[in-house]
Amino acid sequence: MQDIQGVDKTLEVLLSGSAFGIDYYQREYRWKRKQVQELVDDLHGQFVQTWSPGTSLEKQSKYFLGSIVISKSGGVRNIVDGQQRITTLMLLLIYLNHQQSDHDNKINKIEALVYDEDPSGAKFKLDIPERNDCMTALLNGESYNPEGKSDSVRNLVARYDDLDEIFPKDMDPDALHMFIWWIIRNVKLIEITANDDGDAYTIFETMNDRGLSLTPTDMLKGYLLANIVDPTKRLEANKLIKSYLTKFSEFGEGTEADFFKAWLRSQYAKKIRERKKEAKNEDFELIGTEYHRWIRNNAKAVGLKSSDDFYQFVVKNMRIFADLYLRLLNASTTRKKGLESVKYNADAGFTLQHHIILSAVNADDDTKMAKTKMGVVADFIDSWLNVRFWNYKSNSYSQMQYAVFTVIRSIRGKSLPEIRQVLHKRLLEEMADIDFKEHVRLNQFTSKAIHRQLARFTDWLERQAGEPGKYEDYIVRSGKNAYEVEHILANKFDMFANDYEDVAAFEEWRNYIGGLLLLPKKVNASLGDSSYKKKRPQYLKANALTQSLHPDFYKNNPGVLKAIKKYELKFEAHDKFGWKDIEQRSDLYSALATLIWSPDRLLGEEV
Repeated sequence: MQDIQGVDKTLEVLLSGSAFGIDYYQREYRWKRKQVQELVDDLHGQFVQTWSPGTSLEKQSKYFLGSIVISKSGGVRNIVDGQQRITTLMLLLIYLNHQQSDHDNKINKIEALVYDEDPSGAKFKLDIPERNDCMTALLNGESYNPEGKSDSVRNLVARYDDLDEIFPKDMDPDALHMFIWWIIRNVKLIEITANDDGDAYTIFETMNDRGLSLTPTDMLKGYLLANIVDPTKRLEANKLIKSYLTKFSEFGEGTEADFFKAWLRSQYAKKIRERKKEAKNEDFELIGTEYHRWIRNNAKAVGLKSSDDFYQFVVKNMRIFADLYLRLLNASTTRKKGLESVKYNADAGFTLQHHIILSAVNADDDTKMAKTKMGVVADFIDSWLNVRFWNYKSNSYSQMQYAVFTVIRSIRGKSLPEIRQVLHKRLLEEMADIDFKEHVRLNQFTSKAIHRQLARFTDWLERQAGEPGKYEDYIVRSGKNAYEVEHILANKFDMFANDYEDVAAFEEWRNYIGGLLLLPKKVNASLGDSSYKKKRPQYLKANALTQSLHPDFYKNNPGVLKAIKKYELKFEAHDKFGWKDIEQRSDLYSALATLIWSPDRLLGEEV
């Protein structure tokens, strides 16, 4: 093996050289929303610890993002290990470039780190031919249809869309400006370079096979077992831990770590980092990064003193909460009776929901009580997220972390009646400042959430009609069975010029939630820019919410008529559709939102 060079480089230096490629044995771009969210949250969290207005870049913290392995041969730099991180960083840079587009103090350098001139012509700094059309569209702020493309390309589009929801929305222009500089110049990676492809692959194989370090879970397991003196009990605890790790692995890489973070935070975290400059990490943050070490350092506080304490910690406490966590994981993929909101919250991408839900459960709760508590907390989160969205408030990890901790602390160790009262009061206080009265509009940041809300409205109306709701169908956004947001008004200002002051006013009205429906992708495409008069007969063949525009929907539909009367909802057919109709339908959707996400549901009210 030839000499191997390892050099720490800022992102700016790393991306200022020639373009990167990837070698034949590299996998597709596979990162999911979870990994992207963790990266953004880590970067933003580290940045805000040491930044305040006027703080120079030199006085801010540095951040180490791990290593990448490069094979340098014939002037080409192939990424052997680290493709997932570099690809995601490219997406983040493109996103940040669009975020700063309207700012006076724009950083032009960011574009050169993504796409630059080369002796052979302009190319992306991560030059992978099959992805370049997609990356070009993202860089230019254009929509891109990934259907029929590779897994990597489809994933690129999905993860870029996720950034709209993940990235903190409250950064003012000065903070965003400095955050970009901080990422470019204070985030570092170790570039390990091999000058031979064979050596590069050997490094890759070693780092990803024989040389894997112990994970925090491995170290926690070792610590717990080492403190169980009785060999029989130690063997029993070891088998139990292994069995749950196997079950967690079926839900994807990193699930076991997510469990330990959620369990330990929910039951034991007493402090969270203060929201001020240079505040130190506390229980909540330390469990999130090194839960194995946190347990060791806080053993007595957790109740781990004797050998039997360690044994009971595994065979009782861990077992109980691992079973509950598996139940939550299953409820996150398909609606389960009593835990429907777990699915809704998972679809909203709220990764902290399990932390809050588990905090309501005591180790001595029976199965029925535990499930009821979890359902109440999941319903609270569902209402909380939706009223925040309706008022354009971010539900990102960084924005919600502190509030989540306060909720955890308020319900931990409480009885079911106490939990209902605490969360009901919390929602009432939240909704004293924000509610569903204002009309939310569709834009690039709200498209996913509005799609989910329309799916909920449609599902609710179908269930009132005595039919099984089809939420799981409506929530699908890609593929041949996808549903799309349908604008009732065709995108032709000339058709409505007499009704709206100008194009801007027309677009504003057209995008209000009352002017939107969900339709199967094929149906939506076939209707195109047809007039409302031509669309309405087709609407009658679609889902309940869409049918409600047609008078025939209200014939022989006693369940719907009963619900309309009971909840005083102003459902009605519309012979035409203009701005007054959009306003009326927006009021109707607001009433539906107020009903579905009412705080009173936490007291056992059925909706």
